[in-house]
Amino acid sequence: MELNQLTITEAILGLKKRKFSAQELTRDCLAKIKKIDHKVKAFISVSEAVALSQAEKSDQLIERKGESIFKEKPLLGIPVAIKDNFCTRGIRTTAGAKVLENYIPVYDATVVTKLKKAGAVILGKTNMDAWAHGSSTETSDFFTTKNPWNLTRLPGGSSGGSAAATIADETIFSIGSETAGSIRQPAAWCGVVGLKPTYGRVSRYGLISMASSLDCPGPITKTVIGAALVLQVLAGKDIMDATTSSKRVPKYSLEDKDGIKGIKIGVPKEYFFEKMDPQVIDSVLDAIKTLEKQGAEIKELSLLDPKYSVAVYTILQRSEVSSNLARYDGIRYGRERTWFGEEAKKRIMLGTYTLSAGYYDQYYLQAQKVRTLICQDLEKAFEKVDVLIAPTSPTPALKIGASKKDPMFGEMQDILVEPSTLAGLPGINLPCGFTKDNLPIGMQIIAPKFSEKLILQIGYTYQRLTDWHKKKPNL
Repeated sequence: MELNQLTITEAILGLKKRKFSAQELTRDCLAKIKKIDHKVKAFISVSEAVALSQAEKSDQLIERKGESIFKEKPLLGIPVAIKDNFCTRGIRTTAGAKVLENYIPVYDATVVTKLKKAGAVILGKTNMDAWAHGSSTETSDFFTTKNPWNLTRLPGGSSGGSAAATIADETIFSIGSETAGSIRQPAAWCGVVGLKPTYGRVSRYGLISMASSLDCPGPITKTVIGAALVLQVLAGKDIMDATTSSKRVPKYSLEDKDGIKGIKIGVPKEYFFEKMDPQVIDSVLDAIKTLEKQGAEIKELSLLDPKYSVAVYTILQRSEVSSNLARYDGIRYGRERTWFGEEAKKRIMLGTYTLSAGYYDQYYLQAQKVRTLICQDLEKAFEKVDVLIAPTSPTPALKIGASKKDPMFGEMQDILVEPSTLAGLPGINLPCGFTKDNLPIGMQIIAPKFSEKLILQIGYTYQRLTDWHKKKPNL
C-alpha cells in the first residue's frame, strides 16, 4: 500500500513506530496530486514548500520526543487538505471566486490554527463552488472538480474538492464546511465520511461566511475513527467567535465494547420519497437492518416534509448571502463586484429582495417562523428516538452539467440534510453501498445537539461490520 492511501489512524501508528517519516508520507500525497489532479481537479492551490517544511519539523519533533509527542500533537505529521474558504496565513484563499483570486490572508482561521497546533501538515486548498454557493463544485469560478469514481460525474459540493481529494488519496483527510449539506452531500457522492458538527461546536472564525447562522466547519475522512480524532482537535469554545458553545467537549474516543444495543433509531418516512433513486433507498434500508442486528431498536416515524426546509433555506440563505457579500466592494478585498459570478449575483439579488422594505415580513420573517417549527418538529422526534437515519442525497452523483440545467439544483440535492442544518443539529454521512454503475451511496445519521459522540459510535459500529468505506476508485 502507498502511504497516501493510509487512514489517519494507520498513518499515526506508522509514524509512532518509525515505519516511515512525515516527509515520506507528505511526499506520497504530493506525488499523487501531481499524478492525478490534472484529471480530478480537487485543488485550487498546492502548498508544496509549506507542507514539506511542516513535515520536516514533524519528523524532528518525533525524533526528539518519541511517541509521547502525539499526546500533545495528536495529528503530528498527518497531511490535510483545506477547503478554500478557510483563511490560511500566507497561502492564497479564494473561496472558489475570482473576486478573491489573489487574496493572501494575514491570519489563520481558528480551524487552521488548531490543526497546526495539533501538528497537521497543510497540503493546499481545495476547490469549491464559488462562495460555497452550490452542491456540485461546478459553480467554482476556476474549474469543475470531477468525481474520482467517474470523471463524467460531479463530486457534490460545495466541499467537492475536499471530498474528491480524500477518496482519491491525494490527502489523508480534509476539512470542509456545511451550510446545508456541503459536507455530507459531497461525502455521499464520493464515498467518504463527512461529519457536520452541532452549530457552534467548531469555530467559524476565519471561515469566509456564506450564511452565518448556518455555517459549520467539519472533517471529511476515510473512516469514522478519523472523523472522531479530527473533531477532538477542532471542537471547543473560541473567544474569536461568539457563536461557539461553552459546553464541555467530551472525549470522542470510540470503543468496540460500547456498541449500540438498545439505541432507538428513527426512520422518517418522509425522507424516503417516490422520486428518489430506488438503489439509494434499498442501500440505506439494508444498512438500517445491519444496525438492527446489533441490537438497535428501529422505529418508523413521521416528520415535517423536508420540502418545507427548501423554501425556508432558500430565503434565509439568500438573505444572509446578500449581507455577507456586501463587504466585497473592491476596496477592502480583492476585485470589484463586477467579478461576481452568475450564481453569486442571483443570490445577492434574491436576498436583497427578501430583506427589502415591504417584503421582510412576507418572506424573511415568515421563513424564520417556519424554521422554528422545523426545529420543534425534530425536538419532538428525539423524545421518541435517539437518532434519525435516512439517505443523505436522493440520488448518487449526477453527470457534469446537471447543476447548470436546474436553478434549484443545490436545494433539491440537499433536501434531506437541510432540516437538520436549519436546526443546528449534528449529522454524519457514511458510505453504505454502490449503484449498479459503481457510484457510492451514502446514509446520514442525525442526532440532538452536541450528540456527536453518539452518531460517531453508531457509525463506528457500522464500519466494523461493513467494508463500503474501504473501496477505492480506479484512477
